[in-house]
Amino acid sequence: MVQNVASVMPELELEDFHLLSGVEQGMRFSEYVNRDKLTDFSRLSEENVDYRLDRCEDRGLVERKTIQYEGFKLTFEGYDALALHTFVERDTIEGFGAPLGVGKESDVYEVQSYKPLALKYHREGYTNFREVMRDRDYTSDRDHVSWLYTARKAAEREHEALETLYPDVSVPQPIDTNRHAIVMEKVDGVELSRTGLEAEQVVPVLNLVLDEMQTAYQEGFVHADMSEYNVFVTTQGVVVFDWPQAVPTDHENAEELLARDVDNIASYFQRKYPAVVPDVDIDAVAAALTDDSFETVGDYTV
Repeated sequence: MVQNVASVMPELELEDFHLLSGVEQGMRFSEYVNRDKLTDFSRLSEENVDYRLDRCEDRGLVERKTIQYEGFKLTFEGYDALALHTFVERDTIEGFGAPLGVGKESDVYEVQSYKPLALKYHREGYTNFREVMRDRDYTSDRDHVSWLYTARKAAEREHEALETLYPDVSVPQPIDTNRHAIVMEKVDGVELSRTGLEAEQVVPVLNLVLDEMQTAYQEGFVHADMSEYNVFVTTQGVVVFDWPQAVPTDHENAEELLARDVDNIASYFQRKYPAVVPDVDIDAVAAALTDDSFETVGDYTV
């Protein structure tokens, strides 16, 4: 499990970040960066590199390997520290709060700014690197792909989708991004999977989710990972989050992925509320979303 680096940030000095940035640069070419190359990458003296490496290794920000040569790589904590340092330098955030959610592919924390915000660190590739390499199209054309690159590309993909969709689609407002991290609006709501809806609320909430998917398609994106775990129910309606797997609507598999999203969300409602939600013609709903004619799931029951 990746540890929260917020507590060690006050102990770090500017030259520590120069060292971490140097390791980051070197990891573009190899998993472990040869110690001899770190003076060039970090622009620090030999003595200073040694001192900073010890400091950063003691704090879990870099990892050492000495089998064939003495090499170093960033841990996710080291990558987190670089992103967090950048956000502080930009005055994007002023303080770090409690975790909002810790998962397989991301960690989300509350952060303080002009109002409470959410900071999301992408973790793609850290524990399931081979699976991500196979499934994510943004890694398919790279000979050397590190988890840093995979996580950063996931953040870039999600931030691009949020920037495009907000505010026409009910998604968290993006505030800033750096490396594998995104600062965004903190949504006050309950995950759909944990929400107990009254019978009269079920179909209207399903319609809201499908309507957001329709608007997203008209704005150029398919979520491609829609489920009950990626929707918040709020007092104002629903908010769709987690967009790193989003694909543009001109993607060759966009319509197939849209139909899968419809099937995932409709099937969830049918399993949880079988007395309220009838069988749905998934292909017909997906077609309606693409041509912007969807109004209610009741028009597409089997």
